[in-house]
Amino acid sequence: MIERISLNSLKFFYFVAKYGSVTLAAKKLFVTQSAVSKQIYNLEEALNSALFDRKNKTLVMTEQGEILLNCCHQVFGQLDECLIQLSQPKTHNKQLVLSCEPTLSMKWLIPRLSKFKKLGHDFEVVLLTAGGVVDFEKDNIDIAIRRNDFDWGEHIYSEKIADEYIAMIQATTSSDTKDVLISTSRPNFFKSISRIAELKQSLKGYAKVELEHFYLCLEGCLAGLGATVISIYMIEKELEWNLLQKKSPVVQDGSAYYLLSHRAFEEDPRKIIFLEWLKAEMNESQHKLL
Repeated sequence: MIERISLNSLKFFYFVAKYGSVTLAAKKLFVTQSAVSKQIYNLEEALNSALFDRKNKTLVMTEQGEILLNCCHQVFGQLDECLIQLSQPKTHNKQLVLSCEPTLSMKWLIPRLSKFKKLGHDFEVVLLTAGGVVDFEKDNIDIAIRRNDFDWGEHIYSEKIADEYIAMIQATTSSDTKDVLISTSRPNFFKSISRIAELKQSLKGYAKVELEHFYLCLEGCLAGLGATVISIYMIEKELEWNLLQKKSPVVQDGSAYYLLSHRAFEEDPRKIIFLEWLKAEMNESQHKLL
């Protein structure tokens, strides 16, 4: 019997029965009234039963129609639950794709990911390096770490990880050069740090040299090409190994790191787990470096 019945005709019947009107059903289904009427006619022909009585331009369901509607309620209800389940993101045994800007990834995050892996969670964090605006759907990204130095849009969910702390630093073995290497990867970075009293004082007498990324500024600094102003999270090991020395106090620049998502964090327990871990790790870095 099922091979003779169109699922589309059952859907049309269900909507007509639900709204009691061919006109309303057609509007909800985004089709013409004649298309709905034709599907109902074909269904009645296939079943050899009248599903509606037409009285004074109104539709009244027959006994057979009531039986079919009850069946449709059960079948379409189960089908709807199944489709919702299939459309929801799977949260178990799946990769959690994270986007993070290159220098923070290389100098702070990657050295810690092995610690996260040892915690034994049932998902793997896959890292992509990028900065700026995030296209979650196009790039198949689940979450992203970004500083709030640009507007990522109200449609993006965000949770604060930690405040940013920066300092002016120089290689411990460097000659007393008066160049300061400044990254151009953050909008108005030099202008903003020049307004901070402690850094403004330290920058006096230095000539600005621009490089494209913070890791270039850091490598140039380690090579003795000049001082630089950089996030303390990016120089943790270099300070520990006494490769760098601070030329200014460590200060907040008014920005912070956030974890971004295109869906609510509560919808995916993995995101909550990773967010709390990031907060704890950055808090530990702060206690070590401040």
